Amino acid sequence: MDKSGKAAIIEAFREQSTKAHLACITNFKGMTVEELTNLRVSIHNVGGQYHVIKNTLGRIAVTDTNHDVLKDSFHENTGVALGFDDPVAVAKSLVDFAKGSQLFSLKCASLDGKPMDVAQIEALSKLPGREQLLGQLLGTMNAVPTNFVSLFANIIRGLLYALSAIKEQKEQSQQA
Repeated sequence: MDKSGKAAIIEAFREQSTKAHLACITNFKGMTVEELTNLRVSIHNVGGQYHVIKNTLGRIAVTDTNHDVLKDSFHENTGVALGFDDPVAVAKSLVDFAKGSQLFSLKCASLDGKPMDVAQIEALSKLPGREQLLGQLLGTMNAVPTNFVSLFANIIRGLLYALSAIKEQKEQSQQA
C-alpha cells in the first residue's frame, strides 16, 4: 500500500474515532470472516462500528485525539469497536459476543478519553441503556405533576367532605 492510501486510512479512522464516545480495543485472533461479520452486524445494530486496522496505522490515527490513551494497546490482531450515540449498548454487544466466543476478547477501552480495563467495560455493559434511562427520566418528570394534581385533589376532596358534613349537621339541627 502506498503512502497516500495509508494516509487516507489514517484520516478516515481518525475522523470516525473522534466522533465516537467509546473506543474499545479487541483481540480477534483466529476468528472466521463469518464470526467477524456477525460481530460487525451486532455492533452496527446498536449504533456502532467495528474496524480492523493495522496496528501502526491505528496507533497513528488515535494519537492526539480524545482516545489517545489507547495508542499503546495496538498489537497482535487488533479490532476497534466505536460507539457513537450509546456507548453502553456497544459495550453490551461486545461483552455478550465475548461470552459466546472462545477466540474474541476485550483488551481495553477509552470512554471520552478516560481509560478503561476489561472489568470496567463489563461494568459499563451492565448499566441501563440510553432508551431505558430516557424512560426513567420521563417517568420521574411525569411523577411530579401527577403527584401535584393528586395533592390538590385530596385537598378539594377533604373540603368537599367537610362541607357535606356541615350540610348534614344543619339539616339534622333544622329537623330537630
